Amino acid sequence: MTRVARTPNGSPPPPADLLGQRAAAHAALGEPVRLAIIDRLVESDSTPSELGRAFDLTSNLLAHHLGVLERAGLIERVISSGDRRRRYLRIRCEISGLLSLGDRRCASPALFVCTHNSARSQLAAALWQDRTGMRATSAGTHPAARVHRGARRAAQRRGLDLGDAVPRGLDGDELDTAPLVITVCDRAHEEIALPSGALHWSMPDPVQIGTAAAFDAAADHIDQRIERFARPRPI
Repeated sequence: MTRVARTPNGSPPPPADLLGQRAAAHAALGEPVRLAIIDRLVESDSTPSELGRAFDLTSNLLAHHLGVLERAGLIERVISSGDRRRRYLRIRCEISGLLSLGDRRCASPALFVCTHNSARSQLAAALWQDRTGMRATSAGTHPAARVHRGARRAAQRRGLDLGDAVPRGLDGDELDTAPLVITVCDRAHEEIALPSGALHWSMPDPVQIGTAAAFDAAADHIDQRIERFARPRPI
């Protein structure tokens, strides 16, 4: 009879390829600046220029650090849906199984902003309230006439109800008074003046695709971001 190797807790060891990926990830994060970049990207997607300013890095040194993180499979570049010349860096969703990220922050009331306030920001506010127990609102820079039925149905599939939610315009004072501002739309992120400390989660607009799968993907993406970022609702 073939013996199966076991870890100290009695479970089978992880596959060799997973161990290799984890080793590469931890090796890449052995440099403090790269670890700090990952900690920032846990909270907010950023352009290379934003990272360069945040960490006072020359373009050559920044490119080196980003190259190491990309080769380790920790980050990816996505094209902005607002300005296609722009690229955002974000953490790959698969890395949660490779390493432990920094402590999640305590959730606070949040304002989610997108262009039309008809899908992403509405879903984000509903999910934020449900997952963290904290109040959340949403607004758009160019609000649509109504919340898209695809967003309502995606919310229902997650046990949430957008109820009588309607798109509304962004009040400039909100940006200065909200405890936490998170843009979930590249176009909105790029066209308004955001307060210091505002965060950005880059994701495509499911309305432009229109399928149930697109709305579910947007909701899943938001859920994953909240899970990585904020402590869950207390029991």
